[in-house]
Amino acid sequence: MIHLKNNGPDSSPQIFFSSPNRQRRPLHTLEGKLTLAFLLATAATFAVNLFLFLNINNALEKVNRVFYSNVQTNSLSETLDSVQQSLTDYLNVGSSDNLRNFYQVQGDYANCLAALGDYSDSVEIQSTTRDIQNLSDHYMELCENALTAKRGRNIQKYKEYYEETVSMNDILQSYIYSMNNLLLKGNSDNYLKLADTFHSLEIASLFMIVMIAFLDVFMIVMTVRHATAPLHALIAETGEIGKGNFDVPPLAVKSDDELGIVTSAFNEMVVSMRGYLQKLRESMESENRLKERELLMNAHLKEAELKYLQAQINPHFLFNTLNAGAQLAMMEEADGTYKYLQNVAAFFRNKTNRENQITTLADEISLADNYMYIINVRFSGAITYEKRIDDDLTRVSVPSMILQPIIENAINHGVRDMDRPAVIILSVYRTGRYITLSVHDNGRGMTEEQMNAILSGNAPVRRKGDETNGVGLSNVISRMRLFYNSEDVFDITSPGEGQGTEVLLYIPMPD
Repeated sequence: MIHLKNNGPDSSPQIFFSSPNRQRRPLHTLEGKLTLAFLLATAATFAVNLFLFLNINNALEKVNRVFYSNVQTNSLSETLDSVQQSLTDYLNVGSSDNLRNFYQVQGDYANCLAALGDYSDSVEIQSTTRDIQNLSDHYMELCENALTAKRGRNIQKYKEYYEETVSMNDILQSYIYSMNNLLLKGNSDNYLKLADTFHSLEIASLFMIVMIAFLDVFMIVMTVRHATAPLHALIAETGEIGKGNFDVPPLAVKSDDELGIVTSAFNEMVVSMRGYLQKLRESMESENRLKERELLMNAHLKEAELKYLQAQINPHFLFNTLNAGAQLAMMEEADGTYKYLQNVAAFFRNKTNRENQITTLADEISLADNYMYIINVRFSGAITYEKRIDDDLTRVSVPSMILQPIIENAINHGVRDMDRPAVIILSVYRTGRYITLSVHDNGRGMTEEQMNAILSGNAPVRRKGDETNGVGLSNVISRMRLFYNSEDVFDITSPGEGQGTEVLLYIPMPD
């Protein structure tokens, strides 16, 4: 559901969505449908891959079996030659190493002979295999006889046995060769059958891949069409509403998933907005009438304020009057009065029309000096004014009227009417990337709550009758933050009540 809330004629409508209280089965949601489509496509792809894997693996095993028999036969022939060569080496040299080598090769031949087995149902191959085994037994017996005669130093005997082993080796090799040819012939037939199997598997695999691809594309197209059709309708009607046409027909709700819920909510929103716009028109008409009355009242108020301002003393007249007094004091040789009037005139000249303007730090310090001179004349020099200025930093541009209000605040709320000597120290120094302006007094100090109120802009406003220029600390803080586009331009510290206060301004160093 959609609810609209109006906070007033000048505010934008707020639209709140609430979920309908109906339970939907997982497969009725758009997420469930997309998940099911993905799972079906994944399962089909997995099944095809598994089918291909099993059939290809089975075919490869058959290929291995086809040629394994020829490999074993060739290995048997090579091992037989090694047996004959090791026997020859021992009979010629007679060393124990040659004898160990003979028995090692003899064991390899026995292993190859045992692995020969039955490779075919062919009677001819089985008969040849038995003949090779029988001839091999006789051959090994002749070899043992030759070795025994050699160890007994019966030269005539071991030569005879050796010649018989050579003859038997040739016979065995011919049998092995014949068996290899028989196996190769049978394996060739098997290979042709396997080739046909691979070709059939290739066709089946291609067909299944095409079918799976077609199925995936079909499922994606149908899912996307199902998801985007309501969205296209929503976009079309949203465009009409964006043009200001709220007399659009309600959209058809074709499903119970998220898109159906959004479509229903959109229809309800359009109906609600029609009623809201009607109420808004009525409210705006009423508000316009109230504003006309308010503007009329403000006009009268401005007229009264203008008349009041016209009754004020012209600042330029004040400057001229003070300058005339200063000239008169100079002619009458009243040096103290002359100096005082000059400082008062300079102070008001610098102060007038300086707010919201840019000046230099040197001018701000000069204005502060004029102010402190006037104050000390009023209070008979009761306030000690000290300056610790780095002159190299005073040429930087700053907002006007930022130092004098802080010093004025230090006097009125810090050191005024104290029983002990009052001291105000103005310092300008560099701290990293900033120029720091410090106004430190030894007055009443501040509590943590008072300092937090000033920093947060919640300090009490100036009361009527206060002797201030109307530019308070909150005004200085606001203008500094706007001028430098930073929040960290002001700080205030105090150890506690009766222990003085220090106000710090941070001015970024110019590039």
